[in-house]
Amino acid sequence: MDKGKRFRILIIVPAFNEEESVGEVVRDLREYDSRWDVLVVNDGSADATSQQAREAGARVVDLPRNLGIGGAVQTGFLYASRHGYDGVVQCDGDGQHPASEVASILEILREGGYDVVVGSRFLQKKGEGFISTPSRRLGISLLASLLGRLCGRKISDPTSGLRAYNRRALTYLSRCYPQDFPEPETLFLLHRYGFSVREKGVVMRERRGGRSSLEGVWVPLSYMVRVLISLGAESLRSPRARS
Repeated sequence: MDKGKRFRILIIVPAFNEEESVGEVVRDLREYDSRWDVLVVNDGSADATSQQAREAGARVVDLPRNLGIGGAVQTGFLYASRHGYDGVVQCDGDGQHPASEVASILEILREGGYDVVVGSRFLQKKGEGFISTPSRRLGISLLASLLGRLCGRKISDPTSGLRAYNRRALTYLSRCYPQDFPEPETLFLLHRYGFSVREKGVVMRERRGGRSSLEGVWVPLSYMVRVLISLGAESLRSPRARS
């Protein structure tokens, strides 16, 4: 990569009813590095998510209805592709990802050699940062095992919401981003179509507000079972269907 050329970065923050945290997320990102552009994709929220994001200084795209995380993130990819960004970072709007960790995965992306860098909460030393509930960890472990077999490599955090993509990867995903279970399905697609992916250990915090769609004892496991079925179906599809 040309060291003299500015590497234009867009931070994509998908947000659904995150009025309690999204403003703090945006301010944290902008204060850490003023060169980053921050785009909040307001996924049909019924609260003040859009207003809080704008007041904090973000660019905002308001979706007319809730499309889910897949539609929100793909909207961000389309925006980045059309506006000529060199790379993007997907960063959840719930406050779990400090700006310093965004910078840490971006540093690897800028160095080149990888199309995608995924922040993994499970590559940190034991006891560092927030991990999540036992049932959710069990589900993630099962999913990581299957996905690792499908991809032929170890994957530790298939549901991570902190990821950096270069221009090549974001251009592809702006056309082919999965809608149902995007985080794990994206990793499978990237492997299948020859993109290079690296995981890097990051520290996560507890969410700053709102509630996760995977709260409860059985919901995470149910989600993981449905993801496993979806991945199995995707593995049987012809690669040409995604090209």
